[in-house]
Amino acid sequence: MLTIDLNKLKNYRQSKMTLQEMAFSLGYQSANGYYYLECGRSKISAETLAKVATVLNVPIQDFFSDQDHLIH
Repeated sequence: MLTIDLNKLKNYRQSKMTLQEMAFSLGYQSANGYYYLECGRSKISAETLAKVATVLNVPIQDFFSDQDHLIH
């Protein structure tokens, strides 16, 4: 099963911009809206994830982890 790896998402974002810069890039009025996505408090839509990938110039598949490979 593929799941979004929120740590990867956060690490990519932190390497390129602040939380507030990302939030504003996606149209949020404050950083909280994006923060809730990044910390898992709110679900991130496929459309929003695609926008994040575009803003960060990262292939969208880089945000996913394969849970089957994590469980031994």
